[in-house]
Amino acid sequence: MKKSVWLLFLITAPLHAFAQEHHSPYAGQEAREIKALSQDEIQAYLTGQGMALAKAAELNQYPGPLHVLELAAQLQLTEAQKLQTQRIRAAMLKEATNLGKLIVEKERELDALFATGKIDESTLRTLVGDISRLQGELRTAHLRAHLELKRILTPEQIKRYTELRGYEGKEAGAQHGGH
Repeated sequence: MKKSVWLLFLITAPLHAFAQEHHSPYAGQEAREIKALSQDEIQAYLTGQGMALAKAAELNQYPGPLHVLELAAQLQLTEAQKLQTQRIRAAMLKEATNLGKLIVEKERELDALFATGKIDESTLRTLVGDISRLQGELRTAHLRAHLELKRILTPEQIKRYTELRGYEGKEAGAQHGGH
């Protein structure tokens, strides 16, 4: 009997210790200004950063305006291409920052309603719907800039961009049908 009690203790003691040390991945985030968003995410929304929203375009040979401007010399952009790229980027940034501000405001409102206990299902559905719609519009703005930019670059510039960005490895060529 003593052996079985001792054996039970040896088996359960580590489990108890593990349970005591197991924290939620959210631990520490309860002090955030907006619980659902990190400070970096808030900053990205407010400044129109890409946040990988246009990855579908970027990785399928639709260059992004910021990186095209950064690589202007290597891509041998004409002055007209630079101006068009700058215009596309400025329009995208204006739209993205406006949408980002609205997303942050809606997230702040949602957080406050939960914090005060004043949330109900109708308000929840409305706010989450608004946030989702705004996030979709934000992603569209970023993707549209890539779509517009592809129209002003030559196939050679796009190929060079793809190489300079490191997307033309063995796997990338296979994924793009050898393009």
